Amino acid sequence: MAPSPREEWQLDTRRLGRRVLVFDQVGSTNTQAAALAENQGNDGIVLLADEQTAGRGQHGRTWTCPAGVGVLLSVLIFPPERLRRPVILAAWAAHSVCETIEQITGMQARIKWPNDVLVRGRKVCGILIEQARGTVVGIGLNVNQSAQALEDAGLPHAGSLAFFSGGLLDRQQVARQLIMQLDEEYDRLCQGDLATLEACWKWRTGLLEQHVIIECQDGPHRGRLLEISWDGLELQYAHGEVTRLLPETIKHVTVLSAE
Repeated sequence: MAPSPREEWQLDTRRLGRRVLVFDQVGSTNTQAAALAENQGNDGIVLLADEQTAGRGQHGRTWTCPAGVGVLLSVLIFPPERLRRPVILAAWAAHSVCETIEQITGMQARIKWPNDVLVRGRKVCGILIEQARGTVVGIGLNVNQSAQALEDAGLPHAGSLAFFSGGLLDRQQVARQLIMQLDEEYDRLCQGDLATLEACWKWRTGLLEQHVIIECQDGPHRGRLLEISWDGLELQYAHGEVTRLLPETIKHVTVLSAE
């Protein structure tokens, strides 16, 4: 039996979050959201949970977060064809998270390819995009974990908003702020402005002109990154040849020390 929501919010937004279902516990907010995709009237609905017992991450990994310390949410959307590319959806979600973090903590957030968010090199957020009937964008944001709790959980390189802000935060307020930011950025995309997001995404990755190893489906590519765009990543090999790698074929990007 599917769990019942504890409460429902109705936010004053344009496209996302006009309905927010809040749960005490679910297996996975992504799974719950996907179950609502049979009805396109659920476009823009958001599911928020205090705890997930079967949270998922990239490549089948498990996403774990103790109860009551993170913002765990999924958004169900039916985007127009031009916005269905995973690279655009990941950039939208990650940039929205970065903007929210900066508004709350005043600290700069970065995007680690393809869809993690870092603050001072520590992972504070992961994003999972799943597409079937509709598109489900899942976001797990660390909010009130202590440094010791993250260490004890075997996540020494992770961080949380409380870790950087110096005090516990109101998770519901963080969730509301994030949903509002997601809505604002998504509305801009739906109105046809992909260029603003592309420029922000390019800057937030911090990869331009870096020497990198790009892990693709066909193996690793090593060189200097010349350009980042929706069309691909332009990489110059050591011997001078330049190639373009499609974002959807890229698994990881690792920055090398200066060469």
